[in-house]
Amino acid sequence: AALYCEAFQSLFIKSPCSISTSSLFAGGFGSVGKGKKNGSGKKIRKVSGHSGSGSKPLRIAANTFDKIYEEFGSESVNDLYVRSLDNDESTFWFVGKSARKLKGQTGESVPTAHEAVISQKRLILEYAKTLRPQNLGGPFSKRLEVWIAPGNSEMDTAQNKVALEKVDGGVSDISDTFSVNDVGYNPEIYVGDEVKDGGLRVKRDSEGRPVKAAFEINASA
Repeated sequence: AALYCEAFQSLFIKSPCSISTSSLFAGGFGSVGKGKKNGSGKKIRKVSGHSGSGSKPLRIAANTFDKIYEEFGSESVNDLYVRSLDNDESTFWFVGKSARKLKGQTGESVPTAHEAVISQKRLILEYAKTLRPQNLGGPFSKRLEVWIAPGNSEMDTAQNKVALEKVDGGVSDISDTFSVNDVGYNPEIYVGDEVKDGGLRVKRDSEGRPVKAAFEINASA
């Protein structure tokens, strides 16, 4: 585990073992939306995008993520990347992780990886715009896409060993037996120079495939 964290630090990447959401919620980035409801609770976790109380849905999503991750581990997680078609189509920014219950869920069906993202897509994108406004905010925020990778695969993704998978669809693609209470979101946090220079981002083609050959990181260097 120590070498794993050191290798991440060499790439200016925060490993899952060092990420904390406890200090995230001093301010908000959007107002809370009511969301669409079904028999098992809300279908989406929504914010409007206006400055205000967006910290509440983010806090709920992060707390839910922590509980799901504690119970189910990496198998329940997907890493999340966002790209702007109006900025640099080949650059995918790591913006956090989604998690979904694998059993014992509130809804009548186990959430799919795509449902976990679609149901929280607005929250994820609004947060991404504040995380990296230089590339995902303002004029670059009109056409944003969310792509996923296996959970806790930042190292392999940075080494061009993992392809990304695009998440398409909208609320109509979410099952009526789904409940947003069964999914969570853990936002990426920038610290130090990352605020100015940015954190983990990778280059991929239009299909999410690495554009360069895979490589190894010398963790002992």
